Amino acid sequence: MTKPAPLDYRSAGVDIDAAEDSKHRIKALVESTFTKGTRGAFGGFGGMFRVPPDLKEPLLVSSADGVGTKIKVAIEAGRHDTVGHDLVNHCVNDILVQGASPLFFLDYVAFGKLIPETVEAIVRGVAAGCRENGCALVGGETAEMPGLYTPPDYDLAGFVVGAVEEAKVISKDGAREGDVLVALASSGLHTNGYSLARAIVNDRLKLGPHDRFPGADGQTVADVLLAVHRSYLAALRPVLSHAHAMAHITGGGITGNLDRALPPGLDAMVNTNSWDVPEVFRVLQEGGGVADAEMFRAFNMGVGMIVATDEQGAEEVCASAQRQGVPAWEIGRLVTGAGRVRLI
Repeated sequence: MTKPAPLDYRSAGVDIDAAEDSKHRIKALVESTFTKGTRGAFGGFGGMFRVPPDLKEPLLVSSADGVGTKIKVAIEAGRHDTVGHDLVNHCVNDILVQGASPLFFLDYVAFGKLIPETVEAIVRGVAAGCRENGCALVGGETAEMPGLYTPPDYDLAGFVVGAVEEAKVISKDGAREGDVLVALASSGLHTNGYSLARAIVNDRLKLGPHDRFPGADGQTVADVLLAVHRSYLAALRPVLSHAHAMAHITGGGITGNLDRALPPGLDAMVNTNSWDVPEVFRVLQEGGGVADAEMFRAFNMGVGMIVATDEQGAEEVCASAQRQGVPAWEIGRLVTGAGRVRLI
């Protein structure tokens, strides 16, 4: 009887050499994000970071997220260097609404079959996001799990830690009747609604990633759907003292996120005629025959962040955003109510 061939880790689906290659590829990318608070070196078992000494009563603020099925667009397009940037910006925006600035970031990427070039591209995007937002990439994990993910699929998640002075925390408790709601424009779909968007583009419009997207001035489907999720840190950090409450418009759209910034006694009146919804959303709505209400639940509809502030603060927020090239406008008001968002 012939003995079976001896097994090793590679024959079981895990390539340690590929993992080592990936580490060597990303070392310089990771180190390019190090800030003055970074301690330790690349390759340690844990990332270390010094709490900024200028903070008197710091609160650490953390968030974890992913980029959803936007990853499928990246895989289909063979373009992996944007989703990591999306990941960082999304997480940074989430802690920004509480007034926090990011300190450091960690990422996690899992493959069915690890491809070092793909790992490098993903981390290149993560590093770009960290440099944009002034936070250090202090650690992460790259896992190869055959049988759990089917190549070329992979998954991606990120974790951010930031800090804010306890006296400067922004919460819904600061919202006031009569506050102006200032909207900051999104840069596209950001990282939400992609299951619906892909169903419309692939199944209804019959478009592939390299086909031209309708009404997009020659841009491809990949160009439009992989547009990087905008960070609002540079636009809003100079004017955070004016913010009474803030909402990052992600999954659930305006109605599903702005309500998280409302105290029980106030409603948000959002004027849907105050801005022109970007063309990408019109194409998706017409292509899928999607109802207005569903569009506003699934997509950000061109609004990536909303700030509640007073009249003077609204002017300051708009001016600061526009200095960073981010369109901003008055989208509505806070009125007496029951903690609901009303689109008018």
